[in-house]
Amino acid sequence: MKVYTKTGDKGTTALFGGTRVPKHHIRIESYGTIDELNSYIGLIRDQNIDQLYKNTLMDIQDKLFTVGAILATDPEKATLKNGEQRLKIPKISNEDIEKLEKEMDQMEDSLPPMTHFVLPGGHQTVSFCHIARTVCRRAERIASHLNELEPFQPETLMYINRLSDYLFVLARKLSNDLKAEEIKWIPKKDS
Repeated sequence: MKVYTKTGDKGTTALFGGTRVPKHHIRIESYGTIDELNSYIGLIRDQNIDQLYKNTLMDIQDKLFTVGAILATDPEKATLKNGEQRLKIPKISNEDIEKLEKEMDQMEDSLPPMTHFVLPGGHQTVSFCHIARTVCRRAERIASHLNELEPFQPETLMYINRLSDYLFVLARKLSNDLKAEEIKWIPKKDS
């Protein structure tokens, strides 16, 4: 099978189920941003970090493929008229969300309490986490808009939301592990 199909040469692409839409369609923006996020998470995983984080990030990357499949599916093609599922699409579970929460709780147990916003940066690996976090927030905004137009499984949006929180906590934990300075944002007073 060749990578190029030439079917998108006129600015359209196929959703899961076969429906063709413009490449700028909100559904394409939605799962395309998830794909971008997945690539940044791969970049974090490629850093010199603890294997536990790498394993969690690999699991997250797997779940992001599930999220992408959910977002890439034409809801009209996903089920038959009797409600039976036509396309076999995996789901995001409450357990997937709880796993992220558990990971965050474990990391936060070893961190000083957060009293201020922190400026992104301090170490390249930490910066990659912050970039991934902001891409995740953008993915959430786009997916939220899509959900308003064409609702999808609620746990999917919850997972994206929780993942951005996880990436923030991971950035703080890696700052701590790497002995990077975590700079608090303290608004400057007018003179």
